[in-house]
Amino acid sequence: MDADRDSAKDVDPTDADHREVGSGLLETDMGPSSAVAHLYRGEIHRMRFWRERLDQTTYWAIVIMSAILTWTFSSQNNPHYVLLFGAASLVAFLVIEARRYRGYDVWRGRVRTLQRNVFAYGLDPSAGVEDPEWRRRLSEDYRRPAMKIAAEEAIAHRLRRVYLLLFTIILGAWAVRVAAFADAPWPQSAAVGEIPGLAVTAVVAVGYLLALAVALRPRRWQAEDELHSRDVGRNR
Repeated sequence: MDADRDSAKDVDPTDADHREVGSGLLETDMGPSSAVAHLYRGEIHRMRFWRERLDQTTYWAIVIMSAILTWTFSSQNNPHYVLLFGAASLVAFLVIEARRYRGYDVWRGRVRTLQRNVFAYGLDPSAGVEDPEWRRRLSEDYRRPAMKIAAEEAIAHRLRRVYLLLFTIILGAWAVRVAAFADAPWPQSAAVGEIPGLAVTAVVAVGYLLALAVALRPRRWQAEDELHSRDVGRNR
């Protein structure tokens, strides 16, 4: 027993055998029942979890917006500025969903790396590997995980997908409510307490134009977005 302990103490942690632990874990000739399949299933589970979190945020944003719209138009006496509170709540949901989208993009990027460079290659080796450095990149990502996209890009993505339409609906409803269902003419009808209607309208217009600018400005997208409208019917 003492000899075994002494021999264990003599093992150099920098020995080559120890440095090579795991070196053959993901060899290119490993079958689908190997460690890479378990790794892929784990990343799919994480990606699905974050996808569900995104959907829950969108669901509650739509529910709250629908409730505010219904209440505001249920009576002419209901104040129009409740719709602006609804727009503010959409901003909060947008920020939350953008943060979740950044997390979702991390797991989706790993899944797409495995799909492109392992499974696609296994199905058709003649096409070659899309990224010869994929093993090193994925290894670095596991060693030091980091967000892959900026917060502004995540906000732009969610605006394009969901929230720009929601803002258009609720602010359009506010404009109709102020212009068509108020006793006073515009801009007096848009006033909120002591805040003049012209100032309220200006803030709403600037906010909407800012959302348009963030969503539609040209950019080089960093997000892992594998589905594009230009590829419709490509592999049918």
